[in-house]
Amino acid sequence: MLFSDIDLNKNYSYADYYSWHFDERVELINGKVYKMSPAPSSFHQDIVLDIATSLKNYLHGKKCKVYVAPFDVRLPKKALDDKSIFTVLQPDVCVICDLEKIDKRGCIGAPDIVVEVLSPGNNNKELKNKYEAYEAAGVQEYWVVSPQIQSVTLYVLTEGKFHASRMLSTSDIVTSTVLPGFSLNLAELFQGLDGEEE
Repeated sequence: MLFSDIDLNKNYSYADYYSWHFDERVELINGKVYKMSPAPSSFHQDIVLDIATSLKNYLHGKKCKVYVAPFDVRLPKKALDDKSIFTVLQPDVCVICDLEKIDKRGCIGAPDIVVEVLSPGNNNKELKNKYEAYEAAGVQEYWVVSPQIQSVTLYVLTEGKFHASRMLSTSDIVTSTVLPGFSLNLAELFQGLDGEEE
């Protein structure tokens, strides 16, 4: 089967998604197929790995785990069977503290923290469709990292709704309500970005 065989007007479930074996990476959001951006730039990868490493170092000896894409996060609304799951995402980085959500195919249920590093061309998807999916699923913190403007916005779930922090820049330190004592220096994260193109 080829990606070109997919009818983008139809709705699909995780059962469909899991049966596909074409080269393109895709995600499902409410049953709709979204083709992921081409392979990320080296700088995008550097940022993802730096964030994941900072989280992993902090989590050493603690019960939570950190994962990086490609890693399927299935967000069921009701039933947990494959045919009833219509949202499958691959966040750049995620932290999962309920280890029962982890299985051999990834994560089933909301991670505690999701980090998405924006690339040109996918900003609308991250900021709208994924935002709504993560909020509805109960992700506690959603970090949106923008290398282009060297900023991070944290969305923290309160009473079922995301509330945004102010836009954090290179003069700021990212902290987390989920991980007390964690800190991420944005000046260090974005170091060397000046003049870089995604």
